[in-house]
Amino acid sequence: MSLGLDAASVSALADEPIDWRFKGLPASWWGLTPAQICHRSPDLFDDGPVSPVCVLDASALAHNLSTMARWCRKHRVELAPHGKTHMAPQLIERQLGAGATAITAATISQVRTFRAFGVRQVMLANELVDPAGLRWLVGEMARDPLFELVCWVDSIRGVELMSTALSTAGATRPVDVCVELGMPGGRTGCRGAAASDAVAAAAAASPQLRLVGVAGYEAALGHDVRPDALARVGGYLAELRATAVRLAGLFESEHVIVTAGGSTYFDEVADALGGEWPQGMSVRTVLRSGCYLTHDDGLYRRTSPLARTGLTGSSHLRPALSVWAQVISRPEPDLALVGMGRRDVSFDQDLPIPYGLSGQVTKLNDQHAYLRLGPEDRDRVEVGTWLQFGVSHPCTVFDKWAMIPMLDHDNRVVELIRTFF
Repeated sequence: MSLGLDAASVSALADEPIDWRFKGLPASWWGLTPAQICHRSPDLFDDGPVSPVCVLDASALAHNLSTMARWCRKHRVELAPHGKTHMAPQLIERQLGAGATAITAATISQVRTFRAFGVRQVMLANELVDPAGLRWLVGEMARDPLFELVCWVDSIRGVELMSTALSTAGATRPVDVCVELGMPGGRTGCRGAAASDAVAAAAAASPQLRLVGVAGYEAALGHDVRPDALARVGGYLAELRATAVRLAGLFESEHVIVTAGGSTYFDEVADALGGEWPQGMSVRTVLRSGCYLTHDDGLYRRTSPLARTGLTGSSHLRPALSVWAQVISRPEPDLALVGMGRRDVSFDQDLPIPYGLSGQVTKLNDQHAYLRLGPEDRDRVEVGTWLQFGVSHPCTVFDKWAMIPMLDHDNRVVELIRTFF
């Protein structure tokens, strides 16, 4: 074990042969292992990928890792990045190596995937009430005494269901929980002080649970960065801080966890939840941002604190994830159809962004992108032309690709990244 995961299990991925299951990759790679391919560092496009193909930029990814790590050290906060963004053990290894103190999951299935690669510190950012999931968790905690998981609770009913299931399963140590505070009109989480206080008291009274902190998600109502939205986020974070202070006497751990912070407002979280706390409170402020790793050319280019605060140069995050695809039809003078669609690239926040062109993607079908060309693009874009597209919201790109080549600045393959969705 190293860095809180089983490095040998991650390294073993390089020895599993590639075949037809991995879309976009060259057929000449079938039967070879990632280690064999990366040993000769081929130019991806010389080896013959088929359209479309998703790639990672090694330099940009390394830059983003170090940039976020420096930012967290400067602001004295911990980072437990959301593993659901990429579900890639090789990238988790990089994040832990850069200083992440845990990995966040959204579902118990994701936790099981992380545990298959030995991840030992996990935040499950949901309430876990599934008896089957809790039975598995009890067994996993008994098998590995160093495995630590903390999840949320936001209802007395949830506390009761967890306690009963854990007791029935014969849990030998309690499960750590944070009371989740929600936003009116938002997602999960207690609404208001009375509800959060009651849930905290119930969790603290349960022998099967250990109350260790408070949790929240400040972007539950969206990613707006206008002043009124930032004021709403600030008010919510102030309530989260007040909840932690009010419940101080109930916590059952030496160091209280206070956690929030997606990829849009983590600066607001650090300002509101970092810094000094009342005397006698030892607080771990934990961010859960995940999209910083690859950043993007859409949503987070507009909203990330390391894009919108006016910082320049090395402080900026850089887009590290893109999709290449070929033009397959030019049926009209200003229209190109590209062999890339909803099965290949995200569309839940913005449509893909073509690099080096003035035109824009206006619509996606399952396997087609409608690219409206600017006048200066028309003579440059022919049937057969390969085009590179930036993405918006990396979470819904990664889940479409089981293996992603990571390229250097010459498009040479330096690693092949496996995902497990």
